Amino acid sequence: MNALILVDIQNDFVPGGALPVPEGDQVIPVVNRLQPHFDVVVTTQDWHPANHGSFAANHPGKQPGDLIELNGLRQILWPVHCVQHTSGAALVPGLHTSGVAEVFQKGADPGLDSYSGFFDNGHRQATGLAGFLRDRKVGEVFVAGLATDFCVKFTALDAVALGFKTHLIEDGCRGVNLRPQDVARALEEMKQAGVVLLRSSQIVGDSKIKN
Repeated sequence: MNALILVDIQNDFVPGGALPVPEGDQVIPVVNRLQPHFDVVVTTQDWHPANHGSFAANHPGKQPGDLIELNGLRQILWPVHCVQHTSGAALVPGLHTSGVAEVFQKGADPGLDSYSGFFDNGHRQATGLAGFLRDRKVGEVFVAGLATDFCVKFTALDAVALGFKTHLIEDGCRGVNLRPQDVARALEEMKQAGVVLLRSSQIVGDSKIKN
């Protein structure tokens, strides 16, 4: 069994949102085309309380992009985004969700950020995604969404570390690139960890992808 993991395709991460990923909306038609080709489709959702420690606004004198230490971990500060029960946290309206089996929320602990769909950044708490996939006998996962150099990367790295055969669908992702070449470095890091990079055309044209 295989699964498509859609990472954080939410209003605040596309153009017009609080923390827009450049061209983030362009992943939507790609992932919509992909969904019917998989046995299981799940999505992750950033789900922050308003007092989250990753928000620069909650640290007087700090600005987005500044670095702090948060509960013993290096933390980049971000604009306020994906606050629970706000329109910014909602999945993008154009995303097909009728085939989504489960939504895994992350980042709800105000003291810990959570880029990966599997764990918080300190690997102190699990989201339940790994157990959900294993219960359904999923051995192979394909990751797409936002953003390549943060939540997508950490989701893919955790997936491969957990023993899933892991693929990244490059054209189904877009990156932040806070620093030049961040996306390129993220792709190389994933490859070095054993993640297979591919294009959506390699899946949509392969009738064998769905078991």
